[in-house]
Amino acid sequence: MSSHASVQPRPLRLPALAGWLVLTFIAAAIGAYATANAQAFYQQLDRPDWAPPAWLFGPAWTALYLLMAIAAWRVQRLAPPSLARPALALYTVQLAVNALWSWLFFAWHLGAAAFVDIIVLWLLIAATIFVFWRRDRWAGVLLVPYIVWVSFATALCYSIWQRNPGAL
Repeated sequence: MSSHASVQPRPLRLPALAGWLVLTFIAAAIGAYATANAQAFYQQLDRPDWAPPAWLFGPAWTALYLLMAIAAWRVQRLAPPSLARPALALYTVQLAVNALWSWLFFAWHLGAAAFVDIIVLWLLIAATIFVFWRRDRWAGVLLVPYIVWVSFATALCYSIWQRNPGAL
């Protein structure tokens, strides 16, 4: 018999997963509401050749939001509450900044503000990855595609803003 005590896995806490999915997709819906007329606006903008087609954003963001919610759930499930709370508060703040970007860019056509917002978002995601990683490595790893996509989106936002001074 091993001298190590067997470690019992924590319960899955599926209601908590559902809660993080709901919260994350509410933030997504708030941002998506601002993009109701985004397709027409996006099509009229002067975009770089490397800009993805408009149809790609929905599936990409859906996958990213799913990974984000799972990461938050893992932190809640696996980290002690005293460590999970500040990490999850940071996660919630970055969700709000994420949702704001769509309003700044697509609804209000504020290119400079959208660019500042996405820089702040990138910094918040980096901080969230750092604190999630320290609580659960997989939670940090699950956010890597998010920061990669937002890095690309930051370059795209800047390029489109600079190419369209009258529209943004």
